[in-house]
Amino acid sequence: MYRLFKFFLCLSFIITTVAAHPQEFLPLWQSGKMPNSKGIDINEKIVNNRMLQVETPGIYVFLAAKEENNGGAVLICPSGGYHHLTYDLGGFQLAKWFNTIGMNAFVLIYRLPTSPDLAEKHTAPLQDAQRAMKIIRANADRWNINPDKTGVMGASAGGHLASTLATFKDDISKTGDSIDRFDYKPEFQILVSPVITMNTYTHMGSRNNLLGESPAQELVLRYSNELHVDSLTPPCFLVHAQNDKAVNPQNSLLYFQALQEYHVKASLHIFPFGGHSIGLTRNPGSTQLWVTLCEAWLKEMGFNKTEKE
Repeated sequence: MYRLFKFFLCLSFIITTVAAHPQEFLPLWQSGKMPNSKGIDINEKIVNNRMLQVETPGIYVFLAAKEENNGGAVLICPSGGYHHLTYDLGGFQLAKWFNTIGMNAFVLIYRLPTSPDLAEKHTAPLQDAQRAMKIIRANADRWNINPDKTGVMGASAGGHLASTLATFKDDISKTGDSIDRFDYKPEFQILVSPVITMNTYTHMGSRNNLLGESPAQELVLRYSNELHVDSLTPPCFLVHAQNDKAVNPQNSLLYFQALQEYHVKASLHIFPFGGHSIGLTRNPGSTQLWVTLCEAWLKEMGFNKTEKE
């Protein structure tokens, strides 16, 4: 009996370990076709699970189990103030959670504006995000994904990139290949402690890394996403902590107000505690409810729902 118990314990560990890793990594750009590049070779740099330099922009693929896959999908933009990517805690861990509720997840490894290879620093993250969304839709049949249930998620500066993807009007990721014909616009947004504005209430670290320390006013306005909401902006789920000292909760309030003005379906949750550390677990008090609320919202909006439900 003990040997049998030990066998199943080991089997459970193996299954859990396999599930903790992505199935594959897909580069975003064909060799020599990456836009906005000077052609400088960049070596990947990782310190303490934070990616400080991105060698190959791409997506890590986390597919839901076949029996549980409901066709929903989410592109996850890791946080890091446009200085680094918290790809594990702010990427892989979230992706595994989405898999548990039947959704496919893709962790975006996007070029950082601090990279010396970029001709125009502020456009690179968005170019990568647009391309990633197109690639997900291009592979929809292969991965059993419904393109109409495909959205984006981001926290902190990743929330800025996610909301930029949702509000930016121009396709800046075209390369002339077959992927260009797919839509980059997400069908929903999930934003946690997001940087939204580059104006008053901005997070200066994210702004300086993305736009430079003395950006032109035109750039500040272009990347203040509350100014670019319209009636076609996708539905949004917003989470913030009132005591967030890094990213002022006014960012979420400004975005929600804009969504309200254009009658975009949105759900805003500002909790009293959590600071700038809202994650999947170990959140204080009522803040931990955001995960349950998010899952309920996805189902209510039809993005995490089987055809039988």
